[in-house]
Amino acid sequence: MFKNIIRKFQISRLKDKNFLYLFDEAPKNEYICLDCETTGLNPRKDEIISIGAVMIKDNKVIMRKNFNIFLKPSSKVNAESIKIHQIRPIDLQNATEPKVAIYKLLEFIGSRPIIGYYIKFDIAIISKYTKQYIGIKLPNESIEVSSMYYKTKKRSSEYEFVDLKFDTIMKNLDIPELGKHDALNDAIMTAMIFLKLKDKTPAKTTFYTN
Repeated sequence: MFKNIIRKFQISRLKDKNFLYLFDEAPKNEYICLDCETTGLNPRKDEIISIGAVMIKDNKVIMRKNFNIFLKPSSKVNAESIKIHQIRPIDLQNATEPKVAIYKLLEFIGSRPIIGYYIKFDIAIISKYTKQYIGIKLPNESIEVSSMYYKTKKRSSEYEFVDLKFDTIMKNLDIPELGKHDALNDAIMTAMIFLKLKDKTPAKTTFYTN
């Protein structure tokens, strides 16, 4: 009931009814795995400079169904963030205007659930843009792979530490490493984590609404 109230409220705030498809019933057994490279870790003030996403359908990563785009920042990318994501100003010379990029992303995602590693950050920073452009936060359900992984670990007590670093999860699940801090590669690796864990954790415990 509460979920329906939020849905109706979001629809009422939608500026452009062309985006009503975001509230459609999600296609069965389809997900979008997503990752953003950003200028910093504060969704309120930092910007997205790259988005990578890939579709999962019927327990397979559909490589031909991928999304990879650079966004034009409003100001010069600082040197500290370049050390992390390796995206230089020259790489952004032909980047897409943020509004165009976000519209393309929404079309790619549709109403599918979104998977990610610490996905709440990605959802929050994308929602900064969607609130500006279409009036609402990204309404899709989201799935956090680190929470899925946590639920698979047997612990002697509820206080036992579980290492949830991305590299640790990858290593323990025996997943091959692609180039890191590349949005599309990170999305693909996260998709592989999800598929490894999908049947080990109850789906209903890994979904979150925003």
